[in-house]
Amino acid sequence: MCHACSKRFSNSRRSKFRSLKNLWSAYVFGKQTVSQLTQILDTDKRRIKTSLHEYKSPEKTHDPRPIHLIVDATYFGERREGRRWCAIVARDLYKKENLVWSFEDTETTYAYANIRERLEGLGYTILSVTADGFSGIKSAFHGIPYQMCHVHMERLVIQGTTRKPQTEAGQVLLALARSIHETNSHIFHTRIKKYIEQYNEFLNEKTTHPLSGETSWTHEDLRRSIHRLMRHEKYLFTYEHNKNIPKTTNSLEGFFRHTKKLIHVHHGLSRVNTQRILHTIFLASSTAPNKKRLDESL
Repeated sequence: MCHACSKRFSNSRRSKFRSLKNLWSAYVFGKQTVSQLTQILDTDKRRIKTSLHEYKSPEKTHDPRPIHLIVDATYFGERREGRRWCAIVARDLYKKENLVWSFEDTETTYAYANIRERLEGLGYTILSVTADGFSGIKSAFHGIPYQMCHVHMERLVIQGTTRKPQTEAGQVLLALARSIHETNSHIFHTRIKKYIEQYNEFLNEKTTHPLSGETSWTHEDLRRSIHRLMRHEKYLFTYEHNKNIPKTTNSLEGFFRHTKKLIHVHHGLSRVNTQRILHTIFLASSTAPNKKRLDESL
């Protein structure tokens, strides 16, 4: 009896993978490894790999419209030279839709300029761009309102203060950076001026190195953080001119985080095969797409 139930269950599962589309869906979104699919279909790995290799994802279909864009990159591969690469994605926050993407060795102004060219060539009107502090993004989208992501700004400051600053100046600077989420441009500018006035002497302290006799800034990391905050200040409150401009790239960051979990299931993939999976996920704009999104991405 148990043997019969097991057989019926097995046959039922096999029926789900009769088409390449269903096989690919199970592999990408169902988190089924080649080994697991081999057991389910009672076949050999070579046949599964061949079938997966034969699958071709559809192209993206577009609905050109005015958009408030968020754009970001996420990295894959090992940090060793020549092994690390990135995916750059441009996303419509309000429709939670990935519009265009590219795979690059690293982030460059040219890569982001190409993203812009593709979007505008497809008929999209870019009303604003929200991104991190990479200068190439501002250059690529020159002439379009740019919003610095508040979360990325806070992280840049934390690189110099740490999350638990030991000095008063560090603690105040971290609090200042975190206040961008709940203040306005006027108040924030006033706070930066007061911070510099109050801690100017501390920030300008120098240390003389006994062996070389050379001097360096005693609190160099802290100085770097306040300079970053000052450099990006004019881009932190672009949204004040249009309430629809996103303040953060959180939608993409969360999407990237879940995407990497799907990729991690298939550890050891080549760059080419990883990008094939990413194309399908980016096409769905979700790591757990509903039926409509699933049909559009397969």
